[in-house]
Amino acid sequence: MAARMTPLPDALDRAVRKKVADHQVQWRSPSVAALVVRDGAPVHFTGVGTTEADVASAPTDDTQYRVGSITKTFTATLVLQCRDDGLLSLDDELGKYVPDTKHGGLPIRRMLCHFSGLQREPHGDIWESGEGPDLSTLLSGLEQTDAVLPPGRAFHYSNLAYSLLGEVVARLRGTAWADVLRDRILSPLGMDRTTTAAVPPRAHGYLVDPYADRVWPEPLFPGLAFAPAGELWSTPRDLGRWATFLADPVADVLSADTLDEMCHPQAMFDLDGWLVAWGLGLMLHRRGERVLVGHDGAMPGFVAGLAVRRPEKVGAVVFANTSAGAEPGELAVELTLDVVDGDPALPTAWRVGPPVAPEYEELLGRWWSEGSEFVFAVEDGKLTARRTDLPRSKPPAVFEKVTADLYRTVSGREQGELLRMVRDERSGAVSKMYWATYPFTRRPTTFGSHPN
Repeated sequence: MAARMTPLPDALDRAVRKKVADHQVQWRSPSVAALVVRDGAPVHFTGVGTTEADVASAPTDDTQYRVGSITKTFTATLVLQCRDDGLLSLDDELGKYVPDTKHGGLPIRRMLCHFSGLQREPHGDIWESGEGPDLSTLLSGLEQTDAVLPPGRAFHYSNLAYSLLGEVVARLRGTAWADVLRDRILSPLGMDRTTTAAVPPRAHGYLVDPYADRVWPEPLFPGLAFAPAGELWSTPRDLGRWATFLADPVADVLSADTLDEMCHPQAMFDLDGWLVAWGLGLMLHRRGERVLVGHDGAMPGFVAGLAVRRPEKVGAVVFANTSAGAEPGELAVELTLDVVDGDPALPTAWRVGPPVAPEYEELLGRWWSEGSEFVFAVEDGKLTARRTDLPRSKPPAVFEKVTADLYRTVSGREQGELLRMVRDERSGAVSKMYWATYPFTRRPTTFGSHPN
């Protein structure tokens, strides 16, 4: 049964449907399926073409496709869960959990963001053998694998790294990666149609003849120990739930703070345009001043894309059952922004906030530092600061009290740094502040004219 949807405006709905249909024709893919979510619910689905050659079987939002490397976003989340549970540090080395390996000195963090320098694939010609290695073959083959770049030198995508990260998760949790995935992510999020093996109804994967209107079936390619890098099958409806999670996480699965950490750029992929970077297991797409998170995926006969614009809680998933010639990741980005721009959410109405804490009162208003003016204010009951020449669309710095006259910056500008008050010896009033050691005064002053 199709998921219940809150529809888009008619004109936008038709424009999105046409864009998906146009891409199915341009890509010459047997089928394309695309779903858009907003605020935790589907708002659009389009399925074009056929999921099986010579059979009229249009995809639905419950049709399984292979998601390929989108699997890595799940494996990365499992690693971060281990970190949050105190089982590892991201700066730990691989050898602490998978000992006696040639590449035991690689830090977990660099493996997550493809900054480890480890070669792309496991040892052996897996794309000709028709399946991934089993665990013993994967681990023994490490002796024949290379560090093709020094760690931290440059971005280098590695399926091998994610295969090993899956094994780290399995050893820390004491059970197979697939079982950990089911118990700690898929079941809590209700993603019962996301599996490691195909479960009908499913699409069949094909290589499309570039010179004729015909296709050749692609093999299923079981991943085995390669699974944490690219094994999963999912449906538009199920992967839409994952897009919803990436926009607004469920705390029982992963904290909002940890997901924010995963979305922070760690390695730049596109050194020329700075349009694509990697966080901790997530691709980051920059379009103007906006950043979307997600991942692309490919396996024999299938390509897929996932993109989420987190501030607006809008995301898109796109699937195609073709080996090449399609760019579902880029289409997912486009569809997400089409909905963000074409049906913008109304702003939340301003409301009177809670009472202002007495210790904030004398801090409110304008302060100066380094010749720049800042406004300290109370928003949603929290002390904040903004530079006056920046737009209000930019989030402010937010502070939390540590002790009397001492605050910690918990988000925004100078995150992590301290804000310290200095009081006048006679009046006891705050006469000066130091934020990240920089003096703040009520009037602009030169450097060196701030005696304590």
